[in-house]
Amino acid sequence: MTHTALAAADAPGTPTNDAGYHPGVCNIGPAEIARRRRAGHVGALATVGLFTVLVALDAPPLARLTVALPAAVAASGYLQAWLKFCAGFGSRGTFNFGPLGRVDEVTDPEARARDRAKATQIGLASLGIGIAVGVVAVLVPR
Repeated sequence: MTHTALAAADAPGTPTNDAGYHPGVCNIGPAEIARRRRAGHVGALATVGLFTVLVALDAPPLARLTVALPAAVAASGYLQAWLKFCAGFGSRGTFNFGPLGRVDEVTDPEARARDRAKATQIGLASLGIGIAVGVVAVLVPR
């Protein structure tokens, strides 16, 4: 099923169809939100696990910067769940409020642009959080 987003006619934050899609604001429903939250949990566990192993091995502080990658994954998952917005869907111009694996297409160019902008914001925020966690890991004394 394909839905057309009428972003130009709607005020920001106004639903554009009966599925709950809001350009640049909300593009996933409960099942997808739960999936993003699980990704956040996995990333957080990987971050803590990697940091623990690096400290136990007495790895050089700079090596601890590698925790930035799983920390960014955790941040991305949690941000997407919290914001109810999938960055990947936003980049591809799709959304899903139904069962996992099904997506609907956003056909309005303005709505797609809003979604791409939000996806970029989530990506940059996740990267920033990952780098911050990595820097903190480097600064923790041996």
